[in-house]
Amino acid sequence: MRIPAQSVCTAIRDDIVSGVYERGSRLTEELLARRYGVSRVPVREALRTLESEGFVVTRRHAGACVAEPTEQEAADLLEIRMLLEPLGAARAAQRRTEAHLKVLRGLVRLGQERARRGEGEDLRSLGGWFHETLAQASCSPGLIALLTQLRHKTAWMYAVEQPARPVDSWAEHGAIVDAVARGDAERARALTAQHAERSAAAHRLRRRPDRPGRRPAPPSRVSSSQHGVNIASVRH
Repeated sequence: MRIPAQSVCTAIRDDIVSGVYERGSRLTEELLARRYGVSRVPVREALRTLESEGFVVTRRHAGACVAEPTEQEAADLLEIRMLLEPLGAARAAQRRTEAHLKVLRGLVRLGQERARRGEGEDLRSLGGWFHETLAQASCSPGLIALLTQLRHKTAWMYAVEQPARPVDSWAEHGAIVDAVARGDAERARALTAQHAERSAAAHRLRRRPDRPGRRPAPPSRVSSSQHGVNIASVRH
């Protein structure tokens, strides 16, 4: 069975974001194909996609390498995300479905429970699901694609500190969902803008690590299926 290039692209992107491939490091088709258990064809296609997204650059005499964004580029991307997320929330208030609302409310309920218990790691993943679902609720494919790419890039460029009062942060999520449920686009936009501004203050630019003795990551294989947020139910 041929593994689609999209699956390979997702796997490589995830490894770039998580730091498996450091900034500036080479990405050879042969080694990537071996790592993910695929042929070089989907790897080549994936690298082209990742180059168009800004995760990869092609250098003369070196080939494909992980990009090395500047501090200004990182700041620009965070600002763009802060501008687009409120737009997504406003669109969600106008276009969301009952399925979207069900998941958003479920995520808020779980987030509030985890926040009261101080379960930080769960909150990080639940927050990602929340913002992904809110973007999906905009029912705007172009906007969803942009926000998804921005989330990947900011996760790559920044470390995010947990809020001092996570209960308050999830109360903000709940207020956004209430506005979306009522179809109040302007309130959803305003609340999301305030939340995005507070969240941006917790972002700390990642520095390129200087670890010449780092061991290579163990081989992994690519699954042929990709799973997004399930808008029919929320899993623990």
